[in-house]
Amino acid sequence: MPVRKQSWPPWPPWRGAAATAADDALGMGHAPETRRQAWVKLLWIAMWMVYLAYPLDNLVHGHHGLPALVLGWTGLTGFVLAYLALVFFRTNQPDQPRWVHVTLVLLGVLAVALSLTLGDSWLGLFVYAAVACGSVLRPDRSRWAIAVVTGLLFATGVLIHAGSDTLLSLGIPCFLSGFAMVGIRQLVSAMRALREARETIAHLAANEERLRLARDLHDLLGHSLSLITLKSELAGRMLPDRPDDAAVQVADIERVSRQALVDVREAVGGYRRPTLAVELAGTSAALRAAGIEADFDPVQWMGHDRLAPDDEAALAWALREAVTNVVRHSGAARCRLALGEDGDEFSLTVSDDGRGLDPGHRPGHGLTGLDERLLLAGGRLSTSSRAGGGFTLCAWVPLRLSGYAAPHDQGAAR
Repeated sequence: MPVRKQSWPPWPPWRGAAATAADDALGMGHAPETRRQAWVKLLWIAMWMVYLAYPLDNLVHGHHGLPALVLGWTGLTGFVLAYLALVFFRTNQPDQPRWVHVTLVLLGVLAVALSLTLGDSWLGLFVYAAVACGSVLRPDRSRWAIAVVTGLLFATGVLIHAGSDTLLSLGIPCFLSGFAMVGIRQLVSAMRALREARETIAHLAANEERLRLARDLHDLLGHSLSLITLKSELAGRMLPDRPDDAAVQVADIERVSRQALVDVREAVGGYRRPTLAVELAGTSAALRAAGIEADFDPVQWMGHDRLAPDDEAALAWALREAVTNVVRHSGAARCRLALGEDGDEFSLTVSDDGRGLDPGHRPGHGLTGLDERLLLAGGRLSTSSRAGGGFTLCAWVPLRLSGYAAPHDQGAAR
């Protein structure tokens, strides 16, 4: 049975231990929201009511007159209620209303008045006033307030001629208890900030994962759907006069569609890591289907031992995105694909003789996502358009040591 959002929701006894523990944890440093939290916090506060034994004993066995008893019981009841209102509902709140400060002053006034009237047995009230200051005030204010309360304790004790042992036995706990509550307040604030930071990190991680998934799906489906579109147009032109060739194109469409489905499933699962050799085969087929001549040296694409798997995957994505743009937008007749090493970098160059970019053209989602992917791999992206027509895309990734092994490969070796 879920807990309803109200001041005192029902407390069903059949709630599980996990829910009970969660309720208890939420009550630490905050106003209670459930009945269980209220009881836990009340019991915690009651543990520290030991200093009230002295005022109570004084009222019962102090042989005071009726006016003093009325003053004592009324003052003690008001003091306890004011103290509970502060520590029960206003602990660790970032901003406090005016009545909180008025109540703190009231606690100090009652502690002074009752001690001056009824004796040194009432000096323990200053301990509660210091704890209340440390619990509800900001650290920069509570430090001064605790020092003032401790000073009032010693000044009042001197006025009523309390013994030095009494002053020390109450003054030290008053000072230390107040500053202990300041430390607890700061700890709770730090925990709250840490909880908010963790929520923010989780939110950013979720957004980053959505961005990564969107980038992967764009790279995957953009290439495959472009190839399907081209082959569908070819099949449509061949269908009246060349049904056999059209059937071949339809079969290719089916194959590409099935592969696209597999790629999407692998990308969603986070398992797909493309390689340059595999992407070269796919992109060269896409170029041929679009009637564009693919110019590349097969020897360059044989193997790349000095490339880390993630870096090679980044270049493979760059190859796919670049060729997809050539097929879809360039109107080129020839496309050159080249790999090379330049110092401590490995480069991929894709250039065409098409129409190039129009003036004022802004990069689309594909190039933006590709730039982000290369940055994550420690690389960079460069694009340029020639005056006479044509477009060039260059992608660089850092070269690793020849003995590089990916983390998962190292784990397998161990």
